[in-house]
Parts: sequence; structure tokens; C-alpha cells
Amino acid sequence: MSATEFSVDTTDLQFVLFDQLKIHESLAKIPKYAEWDRETSWSIIEEAIRLSTEVLSPLNGPGDRQGCSLDGDGNVTTPDGFKDAWELVKDGGWVGLSAEAEWGGMGAPPVLHMITNEIFNGAACAFWMYPGLTGAAARVVATFGPEGRNVTWAEKMFAGDWGGTMCLTEAGAGTAVGDNRCKATPVEGQPGTYLLEGEKIFISGGDNDFTENIIHLVLAKTPGAPEGTRGISLFLVPKFLVNDDLSIGERNGAKVVGIEHKMGINGNATCTIALGAEKPCVAYLIGDEFEGMRLMFHMMNEARIGVGSQGVAIGAAAYQYALAYSKERIQGSAIENMRDEDAPRVAIVEHPDVRRMLMWQKCQVEAMRSLIARMAMRVAEAEAATDPATKGKLEGQVELLVPILKAHCSDTGFEIAVSAVQCYGGYGYIGEYPVEQLVRDAKIFSIYEGTNGVQAMDLIGRKLRMKGGQYLMDWMGESLEACTKAKAAGFVDEASAVEKAVQHCGATAMHLGGLGMQGKLALTMLQATRFQRMMGLTVLGVESMNQAVVAKAKMAASGETNFLAGKLLNAKYYTANILPEALFIAKSIQANDDSALDKRLFAED
Repeated sequence: MSATEFSVDTTDLQFVLFDQLKIHESLAKIPKYAEWDRETSWSIIEEAIRLSTEVLSPLNGPGDRQGCSLDGDGNVTTPDGFKDAWELVKDGGWVGLSAEAEWGGMGAPPVLHMITNEIFNGAACAFWMYPGLTGAAARVVATFGPEGRNVTWAEKMFAGDWGGTMCLTEAGAGTAVGDNRCKATPVEGQPGTYLLEGEKIFISGGDNDFTENIIHLVLAKTPGAPEGTRGISLFLVPKFLVNDDLSIGERNGAKVVGIEHKMGINGNATCTIALGAEKPCVAYLIGDEFEGMRLMFHMMNEARIGVGSQGVAIGAAAYQYALAYSKERIQGSAIENMRDEDAPRVAIVEHPDVRRMLMWQKCQVEAMRSLIARMAMRVAEAEAATDPATKGKLEGQVELLVPILKAHCSDTGFEIAVSAVQCYGGYGYIGEYPVEQLVRDAKIFSIYEGTNGVQAMDLIGRKLRMKGGQYLMDWMGESLEACTKAKAAGFVDEASAVEKAVQHCGATAMHLGGLGMQGKLALTMLQATRFQRMMGLTVLGVESMNQAVVAKAKMAASGETNFLAGKLLNAKYYTANILPEALFIAKSIQANDDSALDKRLFAED
């Protein structure tokens, strides 16, 4: 393994999928996914690894350096090699991997979608945003699109013939989506057809040079619409108008007028799109008027889980690069021989501080991968559940953890990439090695698809209150039950630490709820991000502990390996060195410090 070559930890993937979660056994019980046995599932992953290592990863650095360009007619040119890579993605059916068979997809279970998503994003995040967004948009089109333009159009998107985007943001109306000014005027005599006027900014994958059409999902307001998010409707806007036989017609009035020059993900065209500025922009209503936010959230939730997966992907890639570099970089002598100038030089992986950084990266990457895969399995199990109580509980756990998946995994993935740069030292700071790009690429994850601050407010203000707090109680009950099992397996110290963190999450949630009931909303939201981090730390602690239990049982059955021993060490390290931050946050939140809200701050004298 080279410090400049992308690699995937196949041993850990197999452990998570087949030893820990036993997806082949669970999927066999779901008729829809019964054919996805171990061999079939792993063959998909192996093909994803091959595509990533042979095709996508070699494009990542050059694509970042070249970036995208825009001509005067509003056409984007993507980096060299992206067209050919897209053709391979099309041929492999990757855009429609998890799409229903009746939509032209492969019908793979969500867990395989998440794992391959990690692999592809780790190899070339900027490129993989194109198929990722297309697949998510296609699902909305297929499910909610207007008759005649739903399944048939989605099939073209899932096949990779057409692309897809999500157009929410406007200048001055980013997070505050309700402030959108984009206007939709009905076309007389053509029900469901509108003309759009306005401008959308920061549109990822807003144009490309490898699909024959692009379907934009656009939020806009119709005449007389209520103020705020209640008045938003969702529209389907093709780059090129489509004839009844699905052939491509004339160009629509949705034109790219600029592309952003960004900190990272430079291979992805982040566009400003003018709607109706030079010619009429034809749009088709999706669903009913004023349903825009409800319908878009179907895509947003998928996108937010996907961003969490991107965080795992970048963290995993950064760790693999740092580990390889640390094993091959010779510098200094072993610590016990540091005074001996004639002592043999050793690889930096032998130095305690480097080992600390690698361990910090390792245990979090592996816990995040476990969490993402577990949540993806719950999506499938919830979909298949026939008992309303079971279905509701499974869906509730996904709902509760979506903001944590998005925020904590994206933050942690970025932090791991930063730590990887530190492992490389000065070489990590320059473009000769790949980790500096990972840092730049990963920073956007905490910003787009709803900033992590918004995720925290969603967790505090909405998710904790759903079903009268039942989702939180279910999570706590399941986590405490896992602690009991871990203690019985011999992990008394680790389980006790996780148990304490879980209990503090519950107590702190009640404390924040009490502040809200007292009308201290600003103070409550002041602590939202910190509470979200506290829960994220604890959730990963549960995953790390669960993995150790599984690894110990496997060791008893088949013997010890370095890999399995590492799982036990992960749990020990995590609960001793990372999880204590959750307890500190709990204490800090309950101190009710409101100094940041003092009106004297940030005001002119």
C-alpha cells in the first residue's frame, strides 16, 4: 500500500457487514432483498473498489487542479477524464444501484448503497457528487413527479443518460429557504406548467458535459403564496425540453451564468443558474402547490445521510493514506534510543505521538462505518416491517440520528483529514500527497445540505420532541441494553463509560427541554451544537463497544488476529480518550452559561 494510492480496508468492511451486522442473514428475511446474499453483496463491493482504484482515484488530484470551466453559452466543461469515467459509471448501473427495478435500477439494499458511496467518495468525492445527486433527484422525480414525467424521466436519470440537481439556495436566502424569491407563474391553458423567474446559486453539479440533459429540482413561489416555507412549491426544470418520445428538444431558459471558484471539490461544477433571464424557463409542478418543502425533504434526508457517508469516506481515505505514509516514512530512532545518535532509524509509525494520531483516526473511522451501515440496514428493515410498532420504532431511530449522521460524521471526517496532514508533517501540506486535498474537499460537508448548526437545531428543536421524546428514550434503552451485554462479555470498564455517557445525554436533553419550557429559547439553541456533538460522541462509543463484543466472540471461535485485537483496543481507547469529552460537554451545558448572548458583545461603543 502506497501513501499516494487510494486503498480500501476490505477486512473491516467484511467485519462490519458480515460479522457484526450479518446483513446476509437480515436481508434474507426481507423478500425484496432476499437475493442479495453474501456472495452477491460482496461482488458489488469488489467491483466498486476496482472502479474506484483503477479509474476514479487517478482522476481526483488532476480534476482538483484543473477544475471546471464555463463558456459564453452557459456550458460547463468538466476535468479531463470525467466523461470517460461517467460512461463506466453508466455501464455499471451505479447511478441506479439502489433504485427500484421498475425504475430501471438494480434494487440493491440501502446498506450496499451506503458502503459503495463511502468507497466512491473516498476515491473522488468531487466526481461522485454528479451521480450521487442524480440518483437522489431521480428518486424524487419517480415518486412524486407529474404523470408522464415521473417514471420515464427517472429511468433516464437512473440510467445515467440524464443528470439531476437540487436547486434551493438563492443569494440572501441560503439556510433561510423561506426567503426564496424565485417566482413561478402558471401558463394559461396548460395545467401544471409554469414559467420560472429568478436565480439559484451554489448548485452542485449544475451543469456537465457528459449527460444529454439535466433535470433540476427547483423551489419557487407561485402568485399569492403564503410567506416563509409554507408558500414554497417544487418544480421540475429540464435543461433541454423533452419531447413526448423522450427525445431532446430545444434548450430551456435555465442557463448557467457562473461557476464558483472554491476551497475544494473543484472537479464539481458549483453553478449559478439564471431562470427565465434570456428566454422563458418552462417548469412542471411536482405534487401540489405549497408542498415544496415536504417533498424536497425526501431528497434532503437522503442527501444528509449521504453527506454523513462522505464524512466517513474522507476520514477513511485520510486514515489509510496516513497509515501507509507512517509505515514507509523513516525518521528518527525509537524513543528508547533517542539519545543514541548511532541507533537505527525507524518508520514514524513507531513514534508514540504518531501512534496516538493513527489510533484516534482508526477507532473513529471504524465506528462511523459501523454506524452508517447499521442505519442503512434500519432503513431497509423499517421499509419491510409489517408491524406498525416495529416500523415506527425503526423509522424513529433513523429520524433521530439523521442530524447526527450528517453533522458528527462530517465534522469528524474533516478532523481526521486534518490529523492525517499532521502525520505527514510538511509533506502533508503540499500537493505532492493527497491529504491536503481531502481537508479542502471535506470542509464543505459541514456546510451544505443544511449546515451542522441547522442539524443541531433540528435535533434539539424537533427530533428530541418527536413522539413525546419516545425516539430518544428508544435510543437510550437500546444503548443501555448493549452496555449490559458488553459487561457480560467482559467489557465492564468500557460499558460503564458508555452507560454513563448515555445517561448524561438523557439528563442533558431534559435540562435543555426545561430551559425551552421556561422560554429561554436562545440559551437552549446556544447549546444545540454542543449537545449534538455530545450525542455523536456517545453514539460512536456505543458502536465501538458493540464491535469489541463481536470481535471478542469471533476470537473465541476462530482465534486471535491483529485485526480483531484492534477492535478490542478501539473500544478501550475510545472510552478512555475520546468519550470523556461527552461528559465534559454535559457539565458545561448544565452550567447555563449565557455570556455569548450578552448584548454588549460585538456591539459598537
